[in-house]
Amino acid sequence: MELFRLDNKVAVITGGGSGIGQAIAQTFGAQGAQVHILELNEEGGKTTAEEIRAAGGQATVHACNVADQAAVIAVMDGIVQTAGKLDILVNCAGIAHVGNLENTAEQDFDKVYQVNVKGTYNCMYAVIKQMKAQGGGVILNVASIASSVGIPDRLAYSMSKGAVLTMTLSVAKDYLGANIRCNCVSPARVHTPFVDGFIAKNYPGREAEMFEKLSKTQPIGRMAKPVEVGNLALFLCSDEAGFITGTDYPIDGGFIRLNN
Repeated sequence: MELFRLDNKVAVITGGGSGIGQAIAQTFGAQGAQVHILELNEEGGKTTAEEIRAAGGQATVHACNVADQAAVIAVMDGIVQTAGKLDILVNCAGIAHVGNLENTAEQDFDKVYQVNVKGTYNCMYAVIKQMKAQGGGVILNVASIASSVGIPDRLAYSMSKGAVLTMTLSVAKDYLGANIRCNCVSPARVHTPFVDGFIAKNYPGREAEMFEKLSKTQPIGRMAKPVEVGNLALFLCSDEAGFITGTDYPIDGGFIRLNN
């Protein structure tokens, strides 16, 4: 028997158009899941879905702003009507913000909250009744090392990811009896297009230098690859992880424990 297969599983992945979300969607598709991508950037989602289908998998894209609860509920209900169930939810959609308390404007704080915190809540809220009715399910939230340790100039982002971590624990506790598992993963720096764009914007002409410097902030000496987060997500959402709930999994190259 091949381990970590997701055959006949219906999986919803938010933010699946790029970066970590894209890697999770591709990994799940390769392992047999019927993948549904929720993406504000519909074109990015379509690219991911096309790649999954080209590799022999199943994937559908749904344009959706996770901060809009009515839109999220409508999309989730539509998926259930079509697929008949919803086995896995991965909350990966999120945005970043650089700034400490003094230079984080109210509108920036609210924007991060709306996407990272309310978006995660909206998606869990929209699927929980269906998961209860069908006898179980799996929720995986993408938090961050910023949920657990202080990161310079990341006030709003840290606030949001701390909330993702504690919502994960609350949902895991409340739905133990419903056979619904809820965990989260906490990546350190992951080499995504966002990182490349951030470096190019803030350090023009010094891209290679800054990439190396940021890579070395992980004790292991490099950034994570998106697929490495995808592989951890696959395990936690598979039946082989059936005894795991209410847990945060750092995938951080030793950052939390060894960076001293």
